[in-house]
Amino acid sequence: EHEYSFIFKGYAIAKKIIKLINDVALVINSDPHIGNRLKLLFVKNYRVTAAEYIIPAADLSEQISLAGTEASGTGNMKFMLNGALTIGTLDGANIEMREECGPENMYTFGFTVEDVQRRRQQSYDPYESLKNEELRLAIDQIRDGYFSPDDRSRFHDIIGALLIGGDHWMVLGDYQAYVDKQSEVSRDFLNPQIWYSKCIHNIAAAAKFSSDRTIEEYVNDIWHCQMHKNGRSDNIKEENSTITS
Repeated sequence: EHEYSFIFKGYAIAKKIIKLINDVALVINSDPHIGNRLKLLFVKNYRVTAAEYIIPAADLSEQISLAGTEASGTGNMKFMLNGALTIGTLDGANIEMREECGPENMYTFGFTVEDVQRRRQQSYDPYESLKNEELRLAIDQIRDGYFSPDDRSRFHDIIGALLIGGDHWMVLGDYQAYVDKQSEVSRDFLNPQIWYSKCIHNIAAAAKFSSDRTIEEYVNDIWHCQMHKNGRSDNIKEENSTITS
């Protein structure tokens, strides 16, 4: 029952976060001072059709799950193969990608698995991160309804999860490292020689993540099959079927 309650709360918060993204988008996208310099969009019903447009067009892929949660999947590899650089934590597939392309060609930041474990043991305090004035202002604006004037208490659940709930995913704790790394991204993006060099290294390094290599490892290490030269496994018998009319 506790597990189902946790999952339900997780989905409820996730929907609130999506609503927050859209409310923030309303503010940013209608600001005349910003104009067309910046737009925020939440892509609904994300699927292969949308990915076919988004992934090749992306310059930067953000894979920012907390280290040790194994929430980083294979979508980041698709961005890598299409030339997008990655800003991410040391979690999941990000680690394998970093090993292939080299740490100098990937923008990693934030807590390591060991950092996360140590902070949990030492009673991680999310309020410590609010010493950062920029972060504190953002939290205050969300809490006080700056982005939701029609319902100023709409996002109290999110603030509660971050502060009262102890910030389980350490979002606030990773914030400053993320901002610092984004500054590095911005600097490199303005230098085409550096940026394109990193892109080329990422595309070349993505070769390891081909389905051919993956299936071959499964065949050898998990299924323990011996492959014929024609690709059929030795220990799989071909079945002939006849159809009578």
